[in-house]
Amino acid sequence: MHRRDFLAASGLALGSGVLPTFLGRAIAAEELVSTIDVAVKKRLADAALNAARSAGASYCDVRVGRYLRQFVITREKNVENVVSTESTGVGVRVIADGAWGFSASNEMTVDAVANAAKLATAIAKANAKSQTAPVQLAPTPGVGEVSWRTPVKKNAMAVPLKEKVDLLLGVNAAATDAGASFVNSILFLVNEQKYFASSDGSYIDQDVHRIWAPLTVTAIDKATGKFRTREGLSAPMGMGFEYLDGAASGKFVSPNGVVNYGLSYDMKEDAIAAAKQAQAKLKAPTVKPGKYDLVLDPSHTWLTIHESVGHPLELDRVLGYEANYAGTSFVTLDKVKQRFQYGSPEVSIVADKTQYGSLGAVGYDDEGVKTKKWDLIRDGKLVDLEAIRDQAHIIGKSASDGCCYADNWANVQFQRMPNVSLEAGKKKQSVADMIAGVENGIYIIGDGSFSIDQQRYNAQFGGQLFYEIKNGKITQQIEDVAYQIRTPEFWNACVGVCDASDYRMGGSFFDGKGQPSQVSTVSHGSSTARFNGINVINTARSLG
Repeated sequence: MHRRDFLAASGLALGSGVLPTFLGRAIAAEELVSTIDVAVKKRLADAALNAARSAGASYCDVRVGRYLRQFVITREKNVENVVSTESTGVGVRVIADGAWGFSASNEMTVDAVANAAKLATAIAKANAKSQTAPVQLAPTPGVGEVSWRTPVKKNAMAVPLKEKVDLLLGVNAAATDAGASFVNSILFLVNEQKYFASSDGSYIDQDVHRIWAPLTVTAIDKATGKFRTREGLSAPMGMGFEYLDGAASGKFVSPNGVVNYGLSYDMKEDAIAAAKQAQAKLKAPTVKPGKYDLVLDPSHTWLTIHESVGHPLELDRVLGYEANYAGTSFVTLDKVKQRFQYGSPEVSIVADKTQYGSLGAVGYDDEGVKTKKWDLIRDGKLVDLEAIRDQAHIIGKSASDGCCYADNWANVQFQRMPNVSLEAGKKKQSVADMIAGVENGIYIIGDGSFSIDQQRYNAQFGGQLFYEIKNGKITQQIEDVAYQIRTPEFWNACVGVCDASDYRMGGSFFDGKGQPSQVSTVSHGSSTARFNGINVINTARSLG
């Protein structure tokens, strides 16, 4: 899931008076820049640690959280909604008698937090009566008092609301002037102020910032009633407002003139292009089904990586502990031991929680584990999975991979996907070079609809823009394209990846997992990649 909660949030634009539960309470925009004093957070954490220890817990961790979000939602000349929210409280997780227990409180007092710790311990002891094996935690040495902050150049929460509204309405006007029939533009801003403390001896203060600026442009043929849309090509990022105001760098122009974005996004430029491309879609011929060589832009590839690599390599899915949101995994522990041929030698995929600008970049996870980069697939061979502290021993790891998170102080942390990315090719190769070698292919830009089975094995992916390639040249824009894959067959069909000069990130702002559901943010980077002999279907349908 990467859009379910997005739809819930954007439903606010329809006038709903009920906020999705993960948003918290509505606050004034000026409150978005305030913080809780570190000394206060430490005092609350120590109260929980001491109470848990006194109640008989052998381990305890505490998360004092202040989660701030702002949504600015517009359509054409209108501001549909502006919502600023805050969710503040303390979550306490313990091990007692070898079992987990968790409790939380939104009362920021020493007594309330101590009571939550006592309740968590009582829950753990009750759980222990039905537990078949005690929890085994991979050792994580305490780090003392440390802090980490997203390296933002401009705190988006501090930018005046009028500036944000003017930006979006200017984007809408530009798209309309360029021929759009309808245009929606949105700003999603997040600041997570997270304080973690544990009985291991860690006191970790983190200030995490994220930003996303999605847009949708629609063009209508009034004579026929036919319409086409083009979504924006921005990526959600772990950055500040500099992502939108040109203070960062990184702009890519594909061989057919489509502009893609790296660490800087020109929203107005993209909206104008989207209006023109949506109109072109109305006249574009439909694809002829068959086998094609696909050239996939990073703005598209991120979703394929997310669904066919990121999720199936989560250890809890591999073990069958997690089956929510599209099931378990075709991967088994034996496949890791046997170095399963997941892809061609061109395919090396890494997990990386440290990458600048990525959604998943933090200093420490919600278990106090320092984040890192590690191999998942190396030269096509499956070499590792994604594991957290109480799973590491199952696959013989001595330490967690640092990918345990909760989306709120009130929810218990559990395994979440790290940033998972396809490494750039080692030899110098541009997108133009890659296209020049394709005789019969399709160039795909942007992510679209998708479906995947309950073991992450069979899948289908669409996109935003499709261009026919004939004899090494882009000939025309086409429509109604989706391709079908079996995960290992698809990644083994990869015959080339462009070099690092083409590397960009995409990602999900609302990736869902678990029951009850939690959302998380994750980035996936790649350079443009080529896959040979992929089955393409025509998604057009007759309405009568």
